[in-house]
Amino acid sequence: MTSIYIGGTLLFLVVTGLVLLWTVANARYRTNMAKAQVAWSDIATRETGQPDTFTPELVVGQPEIAKRYFNHAIAPGTRLYRRAELTMSGEFLLGEGDAQQSYAMRARQILAPPHEFVWIADMAKGPIRISGSDGLHQSHGWTRFWMFRCVPLIQLAATADLDRAAAARPAIEAIWAPATLLPDHGAVWKQTADDTAEVSFGTGVQAITVTLRIGEDGALKEIWTERWTDANPDKIYKIQIFGAVIEAEEQFGGFTIPSQVTVGNQFGTPDYLPFFRAKLDAVRHF
Repeated sequence: MTSIYIGGTLLFLVVTGLVLLWTVANARYRTNMAKAQVAWSDIATRETGQPDTFTPELVVGQPEIAKRYFNHAIAPGTRLYRRAELTMSGEFLLGEGDAQQSYAMRARQILAPPHEFVWIADMAKGPIRISGSDGLHQSHGWTRFWMFRCVPLIQLAATADLDRAAAARPAIEAIWAPATLLPDHGAVWKQTADDTAEVSFGTGVQAITVTLRIGEDGALKEIWTERWTDANPDKIYKIQIFGAVIEAEEQFGGFTIPSQVTVGNQFGTPDYLPFFRAKLDAVRHF
């Protein structure tokens, strides 16, 4: 009887300890997710003034490719909202090369190019569940993800390297809020070929230049930029090409934007490694 009692007590202590550990870890998860939501709310509620409406006259004097893009991407009379809330689904690939594993992904995002974004995602593969957020808010970036909402997988924040790396996200994703690419909103266009243009603008962290490949009809085909990142086998921060192939587009409230994309590091090189495939399910510009 004594051994049964001792065994039962030990089991109780072990279970109690595990519950306590899970409670503490889950509380950290909830605290950090709440911080992401605070950043989201700040971006969403910030006063931006009454937007103008689009007319082709806004791009008179711009390179031909810019006119081609805007006349395709923004319908006349559309209010030039520069923020967007998006929901998306698709696939996130974790790992390197042949070791990549595919996770089903669902996410929501607020985007205020070229300065800020918050991306909140859930990923699943079999019984494994991963959730967390990426963001750049007031020039500071973070990447925080957990397994089962308690086991920390990636906890990165408050470093100069991460802030610089995160700055590429809202810049390259400006294609989901085309009004932010207008010259009147600070973007500078330079046509570099019949089908390519460089678009430059400042961000809260640094100046960013993105390159767009645009079809004859004005539809976006590809986009890429030089990004400060450690997404390489050596895990050393350096400049690498980061970009996306546009696989479909759709109109959302007067804006025709990419609705299906494949994104990867080392874009346009033999080492290109896609890690993100997404389809937009809903978009609200505001």
